[in-house]
Amino acid sequence: MTKPCDLQIKINGQQIFLLKEKIISKYCGKVKKILNHQKRRCHVKEMGIRINDFPGGSDGFELVSRFCYNNGKIPIDVANVSLLHCCAIYLGMTEEVCNNNLLQQTQTFLEGIHYWKWNDMVLSLMSCRMFYEYADCYGLLEKIISAVLTKIVRNSDANLNISFTSLSSSSPSSSSTLSSPESNYAKRFSSSTQTTSEKAKSSLTSKAWWFEDLETLPPKIIEKLFQCIESYKDDNNSLIFTRFLLQYLKTATQTRNADCRNNSEYAALAETAAYGVIFVGKKNFSCRGLFWVLRIVSRFGLSKICRTELEKLIGGMLEQATLDDLLVSGQDIGIYYDVNLVIRLVKQFVDTNGYDGMCLQKMKRVGRLIDKYLREISPDQNLKIAKFLGVAECLPDFARDCFDGIYRAIDIYLESHPNVPFEERSRLCKCLNYSKLSFGASKDLAKNPRIPPMVAMQALISQQTKIPTTNFVTESPRKSRSQIVLYNEGTIDSFSQEKKQMKLNLEILKCKAVKVEKLEEMNGQISNMFSRNVLLTPALARASPRYC
Repeated sequence: MTKPCDLQIKINGQQIFLLKEKIISKYCGKVKKILNHQKRRCHVKEMGIRINDFPGGSDGFELVSRFCYNNGKIPIDVANVSLLHCCAIYLGMTEEVCNNNLLQQTQTFLEGIHYWKWNDMVLSLMSCRMFYEYADCYGLLEKIISAVLTKIVRNSDANLNISFTSLSSSSPSSSSTLSSPESNYAKRFSSSTQTTSEKAKSSLTSKAWWFEDLETLPPKIIEKLFQCIESYKDDNNSLIFTRFLLQYLKTATQTRNADCRNNSEYAALAETAAYGVIFVGKKNFSCRGLFWVLRIVSRFGLSKICRTELEKLIGGMLEQATLDDLLVSGQDIGIYYDVNLVIRLVKQFVDTNGYDGMCLQKMKRVGRLIDKYLREISPDQNLKIAKFLGVAECLPDFARDCFDGIYRAIDIYLESHPNVPFEERSRLCKCLNYSKLSFGASKDLAKNPRIPPMVAMQALISQQTKIPTTNFVTESPRKSRSQIVLYNEGTIDSFSQEKKQMKLNLEILKCKAVKVEKLEEMNGQISNMFSRNVLLTPALARASPRYC
């Protein structure tokens, strides 16, 4: 009487299957080959066979066992056909071993893949995530993705002019000559680094009916999907796929617990999306849209080259930005606002528009925007003076007709940072062009206790050269003499008072500045005397009082 189970197979070091050698060997060529090439069969029967990295693990081998014990029959559907196909190739379940074997049955089922329903395609593609390396190595992923892309094109409003990579036509018998899953998996998708200047041809009016269904796929499969879009790699004439990838990355940051910044798979997709945007340029994205793209892809750690290209695109149209656009969070790099980003964008803008004043209106628009930005970020306790000055001074002087906005930002900064030393306050005010301060701002600066006296005095001195003498008369020659007299009589007294007050403030500031200089000189003399006494008369120095 034969034993019911005379073969032991351990799958992936997790589960042991007790099987009948004759039944398994009838369908599985790989198992039959292992048994035939062993020199000591009895030892094999005692120790069994160990198979590591089996597609689908114990679940996959259990399906194969059911097929073998059911005389080569098993229900095949869209949910299990991918796994059965990979298991059949791995175990060599071809027609050379047995007629109508498992591989032949799965291939027959897959021949009708282009007639499947959309949900069946997505379900079959999703099932490959557990054995991705084998599905990719055996060409199954390309087959399913090709059907998915064909379905998208046929059911989209836009004319998606895309082509697909040629599918592998190798026969089942030659599957053993394919590259190993490990080496195939190590290949990176490098097409995202290709650039082109050709205009995108696809329309953004296409209904993105398939976005939500594919957003659930893992990044490996999404990366393979873009690898299969031949024209996306060449000339990127399918902007709809860039939109999908951006939506996919946004969803990943909101719904998934994975560390996206340290995940190389997400980083590759982010780079692909960024270059997809760079390809089409500002003709298809507004400035606000580009900032939205930057916020998404920056979370995944872009390469320096890719980030520079994207920032160059944004910087070239910075005059269209708003304050909300510039308020990019920098919490992922340890600061509240990403001030370094704004400095880089402004420098890109200046480099694009030049220093010759040819784009004067754009420059002034950006100047007003930066003044607003400085007033907004000034209360940030983590904002250093060097960064404040970096933002304030990144524009040329002709970009501002008036420096009142910079002064307001400085005042807010000093009010929010009361412990800033006296020397640092003077350094902070160096970004001011006193000659471009309004008379009202200069008066406020002179009275401001947070501004150093020397700075206030320089501001008032610069205002003296702007005092009008004959500007009380109206410029219109058509007005009568009586009107001119009445106008002068109504304004000259008030202006004289303003002039007297400004001179008084200037004299007061000069006195304060002299006192400050004398005090600093006295402190220097005292410190010199103290140090000299300590060096010359140490005994006397020990008896003198200690200065704190």
